[in-house]
Amino acid sequence: MRDMSLILTPPDNRRPVEVHVGEWDVDVVSMAIRREIQRGGQVYYVSNRVRTIEEAVSRVGEAANEARVGVAHGQMSKEQLERVMEDFSAGKIDVLVATTIIESGIDNPHTNTLIIEDSQRLGLAQMYQLKGRVGRSSQQAYAYFMFPESVSLTEEATARLEAINEHRDLGSGMRIAMRDLEIRGAGSLLGAEQSGNMSAVGFDLFAQMLSSAVSAAREGRGAQEDALPPALSDIVVNLPVHTYVPEEYVPDADERVLLYRKLACAETVGVVDELERATASFHGEMPQACKNMFAKSRIRAWASERGVKIVTVVAGKLNIEPIAVPRDMMTPLRRYGGRYIQQSRKLSLPLKYFNLKEDDSLSDAVWNFLQELSKERD
Repeated sequence: MRDMSLILTPPDNRRPVEVHVGEWDVDVVSMAIRREIQRGGQVYYVSNRVRTIEEAVSRVGEAANEARVGVAHGQMSKEQLERVMEDFSAGKIDVLVATTIIESGIDNPHTNTLIIEDSQRLGLAQMYQLKGRVGRSSQQAYAYFMFPESVSLTEEATARLEAINEHRDLGSGMRIAMRDLEIRGAGSLLGAEQSGNMSAVGFDLFAQMLSSAVSAAREGRGAQEDALPPALSDIVVNLPVHTYVPEEYVPDADERVLLYRKLACAETVGVVDELERATASFHGEMPQACKNMFAKSRIRAWASERGVKIVTVVAGKLNIEPIAVPRDMMTPLRRYGGRYIQQSRKLSLPLKYFNLKEDDSLSDAVWNFLQELSKERD
């Protein structure tokens, strides 16, 4: 919904963290710890269960018995935790065995190796945040995301580990966030179950209100409590067609979100037509799902201009309400089983009227029919 700017240029001399994803292996852990100690650095070893953290300390001792090991977790007293962190910052500890308590607020340029056991239990954003605890200097950093060989990974856990392994470049935060959203699902962000103001008014009206408020602020006008934009969200347009912008057509996620937002605020057919021309001229021929999305927005804008509240296809029939249909136009519609209820001004028309072939677009057919109605009314 918002325009976003991303900082993609890393600080000078910063290197991407080298990532290793695999089963827990004592030899790999030993090599990682000893390599870091030999170059004068330190290691974060994350074990996110307090009750078994002493077992993790034993595993570290088995892998590198010469390492000086400290422990930090949230159940320690403030004084104990402060003492451990001071010793770690002073270089008196080689390996800090800790829970995910270290994921925020820790900035130690001498720590450039991260080892996480049971990484399949962590969320993708949490793993990315932990990875950010290393590689905060010009030294090459390493991050090991491990899981027990005896544990069968779930489909989501596998997808998270593949994502953290794939997105290694500096400035990958936005891509990680989008991948995390794909894995977990957007849930009911814009649905009736979501709390907050957006749930109360719907996405379309919310986007319009936001746009009006921004325009008023830029023009120096005060907010008018009663001056709400036309409620496009009150108009129901429901056609059984795919309506979205494919990632292959518009690869940039920010651009896709901005296009959705503009279409949500489009109050006239002319605005939708202009957006469609601009998109096609920049990205080329549109896939059908994208054409359907513009057609749906065009139908909604048309309905807004003419006071129509419902344009839906249910049980093989096109329903439009309220709409005025001239008497002479009803004759051909009745031949196909069309019905018009004068009291409610509701038109119900079977889809066989359109005589659609396999490759024909339902959204285009509905739009052309609405255009016919407009001509008759004019």
